[in-house]
Amino acid sequence: MPNIELPFEVPEMEEHGSSDLQQCSLYRLLPKEGKEYVEKNGHVLQYMHMIPIEKIGTPKFFPELTKKMKNLKNPNLIYPVSEHIAVHICPDREGSRDFYIPIEPVIEKNYDNLVEEVEARIVTLVDQFEEPKNDDEKRAILEKCVDMVCETNGGNKWKGNNGNGNNRGLRTLFRKLQSGNNHKQKLKVTPLELNAIKYLMLRDKAGLGILEPFLYDPYIEDISCSGVGNIFLEHKIFEALRSPINFKNKDDLDAFVVKLSEKIGKPVSYRSPIVDAVLPDGSRINIVFGEDISKKGSNFTIRKFSETPLSVLQLIEFGTFDYVMAAYFWIMLQEGMNCFIAGETASGKTTTMNAVTTFLPANAKIVSIEDTPELQVPHTNWIREITRGGLGKKGDDSGAGVDMFDLLKAALRQRPNEIIIGEIRGEEGKIAFQSMQTGHSVMSTFHAASVEKLIQRLTGDPINVPKSYMDILNLVIIQNAVRGKDGKMLRRITSVNEIIGYDPVSNSFSFVEVFKWDPATDSFNFTGNMNSYLLEQKIAVKKRIPENKRREIYKELEKRARMLQTIHKSGVTNFYDLFKSLAKIEKEGLVL
Repeated sequence: MPNIELPFEVPEMEEHGSSDLQQCSLYRLLPKEGKEYVEKNGHVLQYMHMIPIEKIGTPKFFPELTKKMKNLKNPNLIYPVSEHIAVHICPDREGSRDFYIPIEPVIEKNYDNLVEEVEARIVTLVDQFEEPKNDDEKRAILEKCVDMVCETNGGNKWKGNNGNGNNRGLRTLFRKLQSGNNHKQKLKVTPLELNAIKYLMLRDKAGLGILEPFLYDPYIEDISCSGVGNIFLEHKIFEALRSPINFKNKDDLDAFVVKLSEKIGKPVSYRSPIVDAVLPDGSRINIVFGEDISKKGSNFTIRKFSETPLSVLQLIEFGTFDYVMAAYFWIMLQEGMNCFIAGETASGKTTTMNAVTTFLPANAKIVSIEDTPELQVPHTNWIREITRGGLGKKGDDSGAGVDMFDLLKAALRQRPNEIIIGEIRGEEGKIAFQSMQTGHSVMSTFHAASVEKLIQRLTGDPINVPKSYMDILNLVIIQNAVRGKDGKMLRRITSVNEIIGYDPVSNSFSFVEVFKWDPATDSFNFTGNMNSYLLEQKIAVKKRIPENKRREIYKELEKRARMLQTIHKSGVTNFYDLFKSLAKIEKEGLVL
């Protein structure tokens, strides 16, 4: 099993009780929110006493993080990620990655022997309860069992951990435990020990074990173990971080990966060493098992997704694009223009596509098609379809697979206003273009670094879209991960392009770049101002603007940009709140 190796030596120390708080110098340094948090979570204060202040310094407590903290050179701070878990961002002045240390109720000492004793006592209690119907019931029964076998004279206010779990039944939680006698006398424990026991039972039996703190943290984007060694993290504020969780050898790593795969219901083996799955919170996990195909040992990667996607206004705050570009997308998507968002891996394509779905008409019927569920659409009339791998034996239609091609053909019979495809990779691309030809609006992501590369891939094997179809694709957005002046990674829409058409005589495609990112100033130039093919020849025509007044469409663009700015200044940034605001504007006829 994995080891926890803190980046500093821990001195011998005594437990700090609640009666000691007023005399504790570290407690007195905390802000009001910090004091309230450690009063409920004594293990956080215990951890602070473990830190060698003379070497690292005293960490500051923040109830929330802000984007400005990206500029901290040697961050040394603590912030809460759940009711009972906090995180210490600890500076590493020698290494390239700072440390991300989860402060769990078990951080201050090893509770393995105590937990084993509790497990032995509660194993005979399971039959007293009915089989739980859901994960919440499993956790409630686990907590009840712990209370039945433990007691503390000091009382306890700990309310339990609402972690994510995916076990098949409560009895499964104990299938490997040794059977034991029904102990009549309760186990005497301290309040901190009771907290730790409950936390470990819920974390390891009903959750994903040591990975739980990472899954709780809304600032974590990626969790990765590339083999023997540490687990690494990608953080929204502090970027590349290293956790103290370490796998010393390949056997321990293999055992952990097998257990992890069983918990998510897709066990790996030497015969089936690669698993792709979705966790209960929507995060995507990929597991590769065995050193025969992964030379450093088994590896896994979890790509996290927020319950609420980033909104257009939040992406504007991050500098991904600006108000004018957002207003342009608003007009294009509202009027049913076909749009591809292209870029390389981890450039933020899906994040942008999720965000701009708020610009689709509020009463539209949306059908989304994905192989891994990543899309989040705010519309109530949304059909979400996911591919399925083959389940049955050869010749057995009951377990036949369903791929993107199948789902896209089915979507055409569902009369959607918009078809959103998670990513076009193969023959489904041809069906997508046929959908556009029949009047269905389509939006998708695509792996390509430029318009030219996108066209080459679409018209070549294995997609083979006829070149004469390309003019039905109206808009290509190119997004990239770029380096800022300070060397940190930024996501920017570097180019927005309008596809005009294909010339069979010269065998060439014509397109116009209407927005271009300027890396020198980190700003966006509206190069298509007063020269947009789609705004003048498509949108203005749809809106019945006379030919001699078509440039008035640019005034509409400016008006919408001001509207977005006003909404933003009013304090609205949430994805769903923005959708409601835009739906209201649309319903009241405030836009052309």
